[in-house]
Amino acid sequence: MTLPIRKLETLFGERLQRNVRICNYTTSRTGGPVIGLIPVNTLDELRRTTLMLWEIEMPFRMLGSGSNMLVSDKGWDGVMVLNRCHNIKIHSTDENPTVYAESGANLGAMARQCSLRGIGGLEWANSIPGSVGGAVYGNAGAHGSDVAHQLQSALILFKDKGEYSLMADDMGYDYRSSFLKRTSTAAVILAANFNASHTTREASVAKMNEFTARRLATQPQGASTGSTFKNPEGDYAGRLIEAAGLKGIVSGHAQISPLHANFIINDGQAKAQDYYRLIRLIKEKVKAQSGINLELEIELLGEFEDD
Repeated sequence: MTLPIRKLETLFGERLQRNVRICNYTTSRTGGPVIGLIPVNTLDELRRTTLMLWEIEMPFRMLGSGSNMLVSDKGWDGVMVLNRCHNIKIHSTDENPTVYAESGANLGAMARQCSLRGIGGLEWANSIPGSVGGAVYGNAGAHGSDVAHQLQSALILFKDKGEYSLMADDMGYDYRSSFLKRTSTAAVILAANFNASHTTREASVAKMNEFTARRLATQPQGASTGSTFKNPEGDYAGRLIEAAGLKGIVSGHAQISPLHANFIINDGQAKAQDYYRLIRLIKEKVKAQSGINLELEIELLGEFEDD
């Protein structure tokens, strides 16, 4: 496939940053060059940029916090749209409070702002290292709750049918999945509204701190993609990986965390290929030990070597 590079440069001019190494933008601190990176700061910019990229048939991905993706060291033949649309509005005086957030907003920052205003229900999201758009797309969750339980509606721009507001029931939510993720629908999440509840600042902050302390005690810090595999029904990926004897195993400069086996940690010099080797090893050993085919929670972009 011949990519329309000249059209891309003509349309976006100086806004287009060419041959950007994506390792500077991902939570794993890995990943080679992408064709270009385009920052967007407002929803109107996001709309226009998305429509132009679709028009010239340029492959692209939304880039929020850079978690839940692993880009090959060789790079990826596409454009990353750096989503800096981060406005948050908390409707705290309503009888049933809601929270509006643009898709580039940090999910944890949204939760913290709510807690400080005495608005509860989103404390579980405080320590999730992702954007609102990514969370809505992948049904992010923790501590017994998830986006599916809290989402009221999502504003989505579709390539083929324009802009729509979808209710939570329309998102086809499943565990760490939505119909957008399962079907690779050409669409971009613009913003979301979440249901919340009235509480006190003290109670909400205390709950948020409790969840955060629990996460710090059970999940590793440092550079990673986040949870690598989805939990299979009735079990936990971390437990299965540990049962296969893989906790602490190293490939290059990446390691299956000794604290939580569903996390792969970068010691500061890891390559994406180091992560990929461990991913393949985990799938192979867990399948042999338990008969379970683990499903990736993260997305792989670009070409990896089956070495």
